[in-house]
Order: sequence, then structure tokens, then C-alpha cells
Amino acid sequence: MNNLNEILDQLGLEKTITLDDIPNIDLYMDQVIQLFENKYGKTKRNDSEKVMTKTMINNYAKGKVFFPIQNKKYSKEHLILISMIYHLKGALSINDIKTTLQGINDKTVKKDFDLEAFYTSYLQLLENNVESFKHEVTTREAAVKSEVSKLTDQDHQYLEQILLIATFVSTSNLYRRVAEKLIDNLEQVKEQ
Repeated sequence: MNNLNEILDQLGLEKTITLDDIPNIDLYMDQVIQLFENKYGKTKRNDSEKVMTKTMINNYAKGKVFFPIQNKKYSKEHLILISMIYHLKGALSINDIKTTLQGINDKTVKKDFDLEAFYTSYLQLLENNVESFKHEVTTREAAVKSEVSKLTDQDHQYLEQILLIATFVSTSNLYRRVAEKLIDNLEQVKEQ
């Protein structure tokens, strides 16, 4: 089996777009794409995968996942929201992301919300999640090895790989399902 520590290193889990990465001037779409490509380009699964495309950004804009841009330029607030969308899109539908970020969008437009402070908190939690995740991966790997050692089949390495994949996917699905339930309850939380 591949060394999980090597795989974790290849994933670039610590890579995020920080507030320091976002210029204080508005950017054109090509510049936004370049920013994301520069930050996340090495984390792609393969060379044909795209980090961010014009089509993606246009779909987010058309779907009103973030508030409208001005003069074909994206503000720092837009980039913060697009960064959050980037992280959420791996597990949630565009409609769920829109629902999740709607209140943040509204507050940002009204200018009665410190989006940068919120994003800083988000990045801190993301960093904590990465550390917890790395620990969890090694715990799950040990559990899988223990289970496979009970099997009489001689191809333990292959079976470990399959069970690790199944374990990671099932865990991911559990987290996604909880997130979806929280999204379903978001309207009630906003009203309170």
C-alpha cells in the first residue's frame, strides 16, 4: 500500500487562500482563475483537472451563489466567497452551497458583517480540521490493518487498500449527510 503520509503530503491539505493572498484591488476573472491555479494547482488529482474555470465562476454568478460583481471585476469579498465555494463544492450541491452562503452574502452586501473576520475563523477551523483529519487517517489505517489481519486471504495489501477506500468514503458520506441536515435547518437558525 502507498504510504498514507506521502499521499497526505501530495494532497496539499494545508493550502488555502489566505487574506494576505487576496489583493486589495478588484480582479478580472482571468486574474481570479490565476490566483486559484497558483494556490491549488499542485493539489489537482491529474493534469486534466481544472482548479477553477470561467464556466464555474459564471455558473456561481448566474446561480447567485455570491452577490453580483461590478464592472466585470471581483472584489476581495467575492474572492473570499469563491474560496469558500471552492472548498464546499467537493461535498455539496450548488443549491446547498447557495443556501449555506445566502445569509453571508446578504450581510456582506448590507455591509453590516465582518466577512474578513469570519473568513479568518473559517481558515482557523480548516487548519484544525486538517490536523484532526491526519490523526484520524492513521487511526483508521490501524483499524483496517487489524481487520485485514483476521482474514485468511493472502492479498492483505490489496484488501487493506479496498477497505481504506470504503472506510474513507463511508466516513465522508456521514459528514456530508450531517452537513445536509444542517443546511435543511439553516432557515430556522437564521430566523432565530
